[in-house]
Amino acid sequence: MNVLAVLQGIAIGALLGFLFFAGLWLTIQKGLDSAHPGIWFALSLLLRLGLVVLGFVWAARQGWQNLIAALAGFIVVRSVLS
Repeated sequence: MNVLAVLQGIAIGALLGFLFFAGLWLTIQKGLDSAHPGIWFALSLLLRLGLVVLGFVWAARQGWQNLIAALAGFIVVRSVLS
């Protein structure tokens, strides 16, 4: 198992987690003040989920260790930001 690949997976997961939850925070801020909050929430959900799924698929193609590390990085960022 390559330590550098695991660190890369953790970094990718942390970045994905930060983008996902920062996007959620931004959506809540903008969506509550919007005239059409449903559009904000629906489009944001699709964009955030698409980004995270693409990131995890990329991590999975690098190897299962990289995928597990990315998931761990995502969960750590979720815990920190929650």
